[in-house]
Amino acid sequence: MDSDNIVSELISSYVDAFYQEPDESLMELRSFAEDHHVPIIQKDTEELLRILLALQKPARILEIGTAIGYSACFFAEVSNAEVISIEREESLYRTACSNIRELGYAPRVFVIHGNAQDILKEMNESEFGAAEEGFDFVFIDAAKSHYREFWDLCVPLVSEDAVIVCDNVLMRGLTATVPEEAAHKHRTSIRNMRGFLQFLKELPYADTCILTVGDGVSISRIDKEAYQEFIRS
Repeated sequence: MDSDNIVSELISSYVDAFYQEPDESLMELRSFAEDHHVPIIQKDTEELLRILLALQKPARILEIGTAIGYSACFFAEVSNAEVISIEREESLYRTACSNIRELGYAPRVFVIHGNAQDILKEMNESEFGAAEEGFDFVFIDAAKSHYREFWDLCVPLVSEDAVIVCDNVLMRGLTATVPEEAAHKHRTSIRNMRGFLQFLKELPYADTCILTVGDGVSISRIDKEAYQEFIRS
């Protein structure tokens, strides 16, 4: 069982028995990550993403937070999309690039090394921001305290009816904790994430659900016409 799962061990073990294994080489990469305590998408989150991608059929996917490249490779394996992923830590960036090449996904998976906020700002000022097609699917799985910043920079880059998924929004259950009752070191993170989720639910241009899958995910469908009206108001 994934140690970070927020549901009971009994339920997690039962659900994991239905896990649909991807490509064998991806399973080896998952095993490596689990053995070395590298955080990657949990199995039930992966199953949810697989169905979402099958329904969405994205042409372009943007990922914030590459880690060792598992999820980026998974996106390429289960869809025909071009995947652009951003990773800040150099060691992870190098490992991800190596894994992507070795597993044969390099023609469709591109990793950009750098600070996500800076890169997203550059995208908004370049052909990415001007492109009519935009990204059809966005997966945010990086520094939790910056989710609002990532969101604000990603939305201008997406296509009509794009889907944005944010992972680990329940932070091992901490998000459901009243901040004042949590350990002092967690209070700011809890307030930030609770504020972010409230922000998502109140947006007039996004239809959002929050699910207790994996470590919690939010799924948002974007209405770009409503977004344009929102930024003009």
